[in-house]
Amino acid sequence: MQSENELGDYLRARRAVVSPAEVGLPEAGSRRVPGLRRDEVALLAGVSTDYYVRLEQGRERHPSEQVLRAIAGALRLDDEAAAHLFRLGLSVFKTAAAATSVAPQLLRLMDGMRDVPAFVVGAAQDVLAANAMARELYSGFARYDNLLRMIFLDPFAREFYADWDHAARIAVGNLRASCSQFPQDERIERVVGELSVRSPAFTGLWARYEVRPRTHEDKHFRHPRVGQMRLHFEALAVTSAPGQHLSVYSADPGSAGADSLVLLGRLSEQDVALTDQIDPAQEDELRSRPCPCPTPPAPSR
Repeated sequence: MQSENELGDYLRARRAVVSPAEVGLPEAGSRRVPGLRRDEVALLAGVSTDYYVRLEQGRERHPSEQVLRAIAGALRLDDEAAAHLFRLGLSVFKTAAAATSVAPQLLRLMDGMRDVPAFVVGAAQDVLAANAMARELYSGFARYDNLLRMIFLDPFAREFYADWDHAARIAVGNLRASCSQFPQDERIERVVGELSVRSPAFTGLWARYEVRPRTHEDKHFRHPRVGQMRLHFEALAVTSAPGQHLSVYSADPGSAGADSLVLLGRLSEQDVALTDQIDPAQEDELRSRPCPCPTPPAPSR
């Protein structure tokens, strides 16, 4: 999935979403493509049109920090998007591999959060571990395995997320941020490859090239057993495990969200109690059954 001209792809995608009016340019005349033209970006950045064209086409591979900073300003990039531009333009990539296993200490911390949903996700948005509350929160999905697959491939997502379009856009921007941090991660490439084949909605959002890590936000869910849930989300980076985040949902004391978490906790306790009553032989049989879902296709190179 790695392009030979990532910098050019990024520049084209970002200028396509900036209107002339946003940067104080007239919109008179017909335009063959949306957003800014190459000559307009060059004008705003203070570089020659020929230089910018060569940069976007991949014929110029060594832009200076000053040029990249000027282009970031011309395209109205925020801090995260500008940082990604610098990583592409200066070839400054982190070399650490994304961690895929959860440390026992982190598991104990997560399991100790008995009053809130908490789970650990990896760089490709795989759910690596989850406490009982988190499993109950996402219990309506066929599989609780990868947040991107759940949003784009499970029909239940459209019922669960009160604003599915927003959730989808945030999820893709977050995956783009992970891809920026781990540009050659094979698991990320497999997830992108599968979703590109199976979800036109994902393909459209991925082409926008929005780099936006998800750190915190307010979320509105429609849980099948609890009903409406308005919760606050925080993603805490696990510094000892590159690419991993501990995700936690909470609510203000005395709020309707806090009441919904109490009900969610009771439901999760009931489910845990029922699981404990399953005969061990039956549990082994259930675990041994193959997953009904297909193996994600390998990305084409």
